[in-house]
Amino acid sequence: MDRAKILGCLAALALAGCSRAPVLVVGAKNFTEQSILGEIAAQQIERHAGVRVQRSFNLGGTLLAHQALVNGEIDLYPEYSGTALTAILKLPSDSDPQGVLHRVRAEYRTRWNVEWLDPLGFNNTFAMVVRGKDARRAALESLSDAARRQEGWTLGAGYEFEQRPDGLPGLLRTYPLRLNGAPKSMDLGLLRPALEQGQVDMVAANSTDGWLSQLDVRVLKDDKRYFPPYEAAFVVRGDALERYPKLRVALQEIAGTLTDATMRKLNYDVDGKRRHASEVAAEFLQSIAEGIKEGPAN
Repeated sequence: MDRAKILGCLAALALAGCSRAPVLVVGAKNFTEQSILGEIAAQQIERHAGVRVQRSFNLGGTLLAHQALVNGEIDLYPEYSGTALTAILKLPSDSDPQGVLHRVRAEYRTRWNVEWLDPLGFNNTFAMVVRGKDARRAALESLSDAARRQEGWTLGAGYEFEQRPDGLPGLLRTYPLRLNGAPKSMDLGLLRPALEQGQVDMVAANSTDGWLSQLDVRVLKDDKRYFPPYEAAFVVRGDALERYPKLRVALQEIAGTLTDATMRKLNYDVDGKRRHASEVAAEFLQSIAEGIKEGPAN
């Protein structure tokens, strides 16, 4: 065999070897918080599990991301316990965080061989938000207060909120809000400007949205506890955990490290300060690593 053929064979073998290298696919839905959490997972895995990671972000809504997981198109993604309970499993709502997590874990394991890891530490519930000046003028503190207002509300919401069993239909049964026609459906990133510009006067936001701590707005208290807990956690295919023994340990190191306030800050860093999710995730992981090195304070 001549030199050219030998080199060609070696190159082919090298490519074949590369194609067999293990790759784990991390997914995320199509909003900022998911991209940040996806990056946190991907970078943590790359550094501590010795696995190459492919990012598959902006998958769309909840059901698309879940189906990608079940079909094996992705190996893991961040999900929320209340969303899993009501939107995916179609089970009755429950206000007990531990009860919801226990039920979701058992159902996912039985139905799809998917594992729910320990919660990340924050609860991203729906947040019904109004402008601060409107809340002060009408003395609005809670959703019950909003339901007593005679003037109708012009509501803005993400596309899923109108259809989800833990979304608008149940909300209106619990709090008979008077609406000025159908809600204005829009991308989640458009809720803030729509509220600021007066296109709507109430929005169904997320409690960890960064802009909530930056604007003069009021999050109305869910005084009847309609919304279930939405504890964030990574959901992982069981076969991925078997293939990569270090995967569970690497991801569990992040469990409990993200408070509501921390998640709002990370979201604002991306949405408000226009920083890249990968950079924000890297800084967060560095802060966690430094905390582990320092150990508990004496």
